[in-house]
Amino acid sequence: MSGSSPRTAYTTNNAGIPVESDEHSLTISPDGPILLQDHYLIEKMAQFNRERVPERVVHAKGAGAYGFFEVTDDVSQFTKADLFQPGKRTDMLARFSTVAGELGSPDTWRDPRGFALKFYTELGNYDMVGNNTPVFFVRDPQKFQDFIRSQKRHPATGLRNNDMQWDFWTLSPESAHMVTWLMGDRGIPKSYRNMNGYSSHTYMWVNATGERFWVKYHFKTDQGIDYFTQADADAMAGTDADHHRRDLYESIESGNAPTWSLKVQIMPFEDAADYRFNPFDLTKVWPHADYPLIDVGRMTLDKNPDDYFIHIEQAAFEPSNLVPGIGPSPDKMLLGRLFSYPDTHRYRIGPNYSQLPPNRPRVPVRSYAKDGPMRYDPSAAARPYAPNSYGGPAADTERFGDPAGWAAAGEMVREAYKLHREDDDWGQAGTQVREVLDDAARDRLVSNVSGHLAQGVSRPVLDRALQYWRNIDKVVGDRIANKMNGG
Repeated sequence: MSGSSPRTAYTTNNAGIPVESDEHSLTISPDGPILLQDHYLIEKMAQFNRERVPERVVHAKGAGAYGFFEVTDDVSQFTKADLFQPGKRTDMLARFSTVAGELGSPDTWRDPRGFALKFYTELGNYDMVGNNTPVFFVRDPQKFQDFIRSQKRHPATGLRNNDMQWDFWTLSPESAHMVTWLMGDRGIPKSYRNMNGYSSHTYMWVNATGERFWVKYHFKTDQGIDYFTQADADAMAGTDADHHRRDLYESIESGNAPTWSLKVQIMPFEDAADYRFNPFDLTKVWPHADYPLIDVGRMTLDKNPDDYFIHIEQAAFEPSNLVPGIGPSPDKMLLGRLFSYPDTHRYRIGPNYSQLPPNRPRVPVRSYAKDGPMRYDPSAAARPYAPNSYGGPAADTERFGDPAGWAAAGEMVREAYKLHREDDDWGQAGTQVREVLDDAARDRLVSNVSGHLAQGVSRPVLDRALQYWRNIDKVVGDRIANKMNGG
């Protein structure tokens, strides 16, 4: 219409159909489960999982080892999961990684670190995909693909681009807590052995009587937290780009097996409804004063793989591998990953990836899955359909029929989580800056952020970034602005 301002071009799906939201998945009520009929979310996740061949689209560069997890304290009152019963020892595989870099990228770039674990339990594989941070950049899987692309390479130059990163972060204020972690000391761990691991997501635990609890996992390094300064990391990237991979291998090879102590936070099921922060929001933590850490056991990595490609490159971790006694939560990012992770494995290493050595369960597999490329174990089922009258297998509904779930009802909506009384995007990040970091750590934070912003960030994005940090903490934000202005 003459005289009116032009409308912003609207987003469409791959068929050119206008989409309803760039940010929110379709759920039953704001806090309810994501619906499979959200075809645009499915399209985004499925397309994203097929963007790279053959390396992982995310967490491409990494290292890993085998070991075991041993329970040292009794948490059976909270979960009936086999691997968490008193005195239990479970074989496992761990893979650590950077997030945004490619296979050949330096280990010491400033980046979150993946912390993926596979436990070979007596009731199948239990996988936990986490990071070395207890929070993440976004809270809805609708934005995950866009976030990752903002951290990758510029489509025109083929170069990593700080302007893209800050453009996305400053337009997504929920990222503030995670960016504060990333720009702090723990953004560049000295080694994989010197970092903690977190489930980040909230999960459900169910005990033998059917009682439900919400849980967060914290793997605390027994080697102690240590980190590189930005200058030391830059130097190491030029002298030993594989420093973290080398350190983990050589440590285990020399008999210095690294260990982590597992602690959990337990929230009674009923507390979630009116807790002061939304307990399923991946950008938030549960303060330890509210839910103290409870000791569970110790993870030890003591065996290097005899072939890196077979055991680490082909390892496939998926949060949908949930054993009895453990279930998902209303965390939207977790619910999206239940589909996304196994789907990307089917694309990257084939539909029969679970038959590969690192992914093979240590218990009999009685699945009706059959055929497909690279299959070499026949189905254990007498006939390829269920039910059949030729010997099963058949689901044991009496033992395993109760899902670890929660009630949900409401209209189908595309909305953010309902706010709890202390929810906002800046509060926990500000608390971290003011109450967790000391003066020296705050000085390094200011230096790290200002140095990052000085590398090609355009003026409009820079102005938003300075306000972003003032929203987190006015003093730190002003110090960053002063550094950017030559102060």
